Amino acid sequence: MRMTTEEAFVKTLQMHGIKNAFGIIGSAMMPISDLFPAAGIKFWDCAHECNAGMMADGYTRTTGKMSMMIAQNGPGITNFVTPVKTAYWNHTPLLLVTPQAANKTIGQGGFQEVEQMAMFKDSVCYQEEVRDATRICEVLNRVIEKALHCSAPAQINIPRDFWTQVVEFPLPTGVKLERSAGGRASTKKAAELLSQAKFPVILNGAGVILANAVETSVKLAERLAAPVCCNYQHNDAFPGDHPLHVGPLGYNGSKAAMEMISKADVVLALGTRLNPFSTLPCYGIEYWPKDAKLIQVDINGDRIGLTKPVDVGIQGDAGRSTEELLEQLSAEAGSIGRAEREKLVKEKKTAWAQELESMDHELDDEGTTWNQRARAATPERMSPRQAWRAIMRVMPKDAIMSSDIGNNCAIGNAYPSFQSPRKYLSPGLFGPCGYGFPSILGAKVGNPSVPVVGFAGDGAFGISINEITACGRGDWPPVTMIVFRNFQWGAEKRNTTLWYDDNFVGTELNKGGFFKNNKVHQTLRSVFQTSSSLLGMTYLFGRAIETLLFERFRRRQEEMSTMSDASCHIGPKF
Repeated sequence: MRMTTEEAFVKTLQMHGIKNAFGIIGSAMMPISDLFPAAGIKFWDCAHECNAGMMADGYTRTTGKMSMMIAQNGPGITNFVTPVKTAYWNHTPLLLVTPQAANKTIGQGGFQEVEQMAMFKDSVCYQEEVRDATRICEVLNRVIEKALHCSAPAQINIPRDFWTQVVEFPLPTGVKLERSAGGRASTKKAAELLSQAKFPVILNGAGVILANAVETSVKLAERLAAPVCCNYQHNDAFPGDHPLHVGPLGYNGSKAAMEMISKADVVLALGTRLNPFSTLPCYGIEYWPKDAKLIQVDINGDRIGLTKPVDVGIQGDAGRSTEELLEQLSAEAGSIGRAEREKLVKEKKTAWAQELESMDHELDDEGTTWNQRARAATPERMSPRQAWRAIMRVMPKDAIMSSDIGNNCAIGNAYPSFQSPRKYLSPGLFGPCGYGFPSILGAKVGNPSVPVVGFAGDGAFGISINEITACGRGDWPPVTMIVFRNFQWGAEKRNTTLWYDDNFVGTELNKGGFFKNNKVHQTLRSVFQTSSSLLGMTYLFGRAIETLLFERFRRRQEEMSTMSDASCHIGPKF
């Protein structure tokens, strides 16, 4: 078929169902962006490429559909480094399109030239540069398929002088690889361990969500009467209303989950690489069971046994592996101590729910008094835990949530649970500040009829606040963004208190009263008021958080964007 290189490129995107692209327009991509409207591809023109990449991550994680990030070669592409690495550790299949400086001038240090392949070498699962214009479809198809198969970003690098050429193209047909359930011997051994277990516990990770295997994992949990923990920052990996759900592990997670897994004699780590941060002690509890048999299921064999010694490793799809395990379990599987285990799960969940409800403030670390002093200095402000409780009481059950890096969001780890997957966006283990706002924008693009709520501390929100200028444009969907305003980089302030005797350097955000002089407040409000799709900022006091959010959620006032700023509540606590 004879066509231009840009036509072939766009037809390949259409073949794979890619309908949304995030970035900033530039001349190096204009030959293909010119075709986007006619091809049914929406280009979301963002305020900054870093945020565009976070939006793509939020879109794909909540929809299961691949999206694309694209920008101008050179400085536009360099801004993608952080979101691409974020998506890599979030296991998000994304297409990274990097237009390159023209072939005829490469190496001469020309305008906006940089080595774009080396830049993403360790941040994508696959990368390839187009070497000849006739191979654009072939290379693009392969890059997309690699992203899907590996569940990670993949990069296609295209010299910009390959556009506008008219050549003969065979359009690719694509190859869909069936994912494996794992080896027979390893599956058989795992089934035997689970069948004989006296206290089996399941740990669900992102792989369960990516494999659409939540329902299958429910069947396995019920068969074994096994309590199910969620891996850190994957609170949507198991239904929150299920009797066997005990909550998330990790920093500020669920004590019920920690107590249950500490009793395990067999742990099934399902679709998780068991990253080190996810199993750190918390609340003074060393909960990881040292004597338990560990079965790890991961699609990537390189990650099995990487962080913890395993007894059985299964390289396979979490869903397919779970189905095989169910078939091979003995008739007696789960019967040993079943009633006692189910009773204990209920007791621990109830006890933790009551304790969590009673936790108004953070306790100071041993030898420090900062939280105590902060409460005394600003008693009128809410603590993060008080704010989280109020917000979760009125959160719509079907809402999609995003969080950010920082203590205010980390404190919230134990609060949200979800009835279905693809509802919770977190920055992941690369840990970029500024994720909460752009990711929830991307989620809303992909889920226009679902309420979405983003969370960020004031420091993290400041990193992505420029997207206010983008989401205020006419066809951007509305979101609700809740900002914890505590006037500080809280995590680093805590570190300063712990290790540097309160010698705070660079931790204070507008110390002396951000809103007292009203300068920034007036500037932001003028931005909101001059934009047709932004409602504005609201400063909430006491139970007003709960009242105002309940009313807005009830009305589903999502024809306009809501920026709810909890600034006057969140005291300078950690």
